[in-house]
Amino acid sequence: MTFHKEGYTSMALCILFIFVLNALVHFYYPEAAVLKWFIYIISFLLFVIILQFFRSPKFVVTTHDEHVICPADGKVVVIEEVEEPEFLKDKRIQVSVFMSPVNVHVNRNPIAGVISYFKYHPGKYLVAWHPKSSTENERTTIAIESKTGVTVLFRQIAGALARRIVWYVKEGQQVEQGEQFGFIKFGSRVDIFLPLGTKINVNLGDKVKGGRTVLAELQA
Repeated sequence: MTFHKEGYTSMALCILFIFVLNALVHFYYPEAAVLKWFIYIISFLLFVIILQFFRSPKFVVTTHDEHVICPADGKVVVIEEVEEPEFLKDKRIQVSVFMSPVNVHVNRNPIAGVISYFKYHPGKYLVAWHPKSSTENERTTIAIESKTGVTVLFRQIAGALARRIVWYVKEGQQVEQGEQFGFIKFGSRVDIFLPLGTKINVNLGDKVKGGRTVLAELQA
């Protein structure tokens, strides 16, 4: 198991906090065995949680021009036909994946192609399942145009815990399917907007894996 570069600072701060906390307890309460064990347990759990947040498993991505690979680990919470007003300005099938704090938080390109649109939106930190989180929370909007001319748009959406969205792409950039395009610290949600007629391979409530689950199949 490896850890994502976005977690290095958080892990270092966690270790420093644990060291200071344990040092203070040992200094001020040297005879308090029960308190010491309580702090040991809390420290261990805190460290494990931080490691869980920033783990980044390695695997081989199986690419396919007609497949839309899931961009994030999590659970499918929305499948519906909607109007995409920001860039595409037409009807699309929206598939939303909720990332809980126990999921891997790496985000991956669902298709290969050229970044035709990118915009970062500062915003609120409503819980990720709130109906207005897609339009009012901190978020990025990214669109990839495939070599066949199909455009898939997707959004990183921050949630109540997340306070920082990270991205590694820009307009005009050529990207590969399954490559990392970003990271959302402490989880949230990713919305994917697919052309009408796309075959959806998942159902509401399904657990999905970023870079591995085939979310949908584009129709020729």
